[in-house]
Amino acid sequence: MCLCIAGHLFATDNHTNNNKIMEEKLNLTQEWDKTFPQSDKVNHTKITFHNRYGITLAADLYIPKNTTEKLPAIAISGPFGAVKEQASGLYAQTLAERGFLTIAFDPSYTGESSGEPRYVASPDINTEDFCAAVDYLSTRNDVDTERIGILGICGWGGIALNAAAIDTRIKATATVTMYDMGRVNAKGYFDTVDANARYELRKQLNAQRTEDYRSGTYALAGGVVDPLPDDAPQFIKDYHAYYKTSRGFHKRSLNSNNGWNKTSSLSFINMPLLSYSDEIRSAVLMLHGEKAHSRYFSEDAFKKLKGSNKELQIIPDASHVDLYDNLEVIPFDKIEQFFREYLK
Repeated sequence: MCLCIAGHLFATDNHTNNNKIMEEKLNLTQEWDKTFPQSDKVNHTKITFHNRYGITLAADLYIPKNTTEKLPAIAISGPFGAVKEQASGLYAQTLAERGFLTIAFDPSYTGESSGEPRYVASPDINTEDFCAAVDYLSTRNDVDTERIGILGICGWGGIALNAAAIDTRIKATATVTMYDMGRVNAKGYFDTVDANARYELRKQLNAQRTEDYRSGTYALAGGVVDPLPDDAPQFIKDYHAYYKTSRGFHKRSLNSNNGWNKTSSLSFINMPLLSYSDEIRSAVLMLHGEKAHSRYFSEDAFKKLKGSNKELQIIPDASHVDLYDNLEVIPFDKIEQFFREYLK
């Protein structure tokens, strides 16, 4: 028997459903606690939706003011280890100002979303989070269901591509300063980890599993290092400047605080994210900074994509973190143009 799940408990946000399903009631913060100022051009609401693993996800909904027509919609998440009050919320609010209905959501097990144990990442469940966001958007009365896109930042760029490969309802996908989390966990930065080193990493992580089970707790890997060591590479300094200062710090952000569950790396090591990315037929826009340490992730992922509706744009002089919140660098005109072209 196939059970098709499309309903949600919360209907106060102009969202209707025929299949009422109990979601976990979340205690969502109602104050404006973002790392960016609130816009007077959009209406903002806190909403929830659920994925097919029964996890209730928390999101911020942004709708352009003074609109009555069905709108194109975009679901946004990332960076990896961030929360919706940081970069993804900035992107969501800015694109709503430009005429899109948007949501920025916290991934499973993080932020205000549910899921136990806390701070777990999963290539499968996190891909499902994007697809669940499309479930939610597809059942809103004010969304044109044929005009739904997604946008992933940093590690969520790779996850967005993975979602686009499986979910044919996604008509356009944008990635920003993308990480391939499967590749970086299995091979390290710049693919410096070989099979022997990977085996030692597996031994270490599986020993941690035993220790976690024995202690009844889950050890955390730590967020962005603080204080910075003198020999920290520039990209770590850039992360610190965002996550550990008033610029981007948030109390619920993993990267701003104690990080992920250590053993989350195991599933990413064993399950490559982009196995079928060459089969994505919908449009893809990939954006990356010229000076980003992570630039090779986008360049290599782009080489695998097929079709005339795929584009890679390198942003001159931009670092990885510049594309989190630097409004003078983020090419919002290009992003808007892309979604307008392919969500029509």
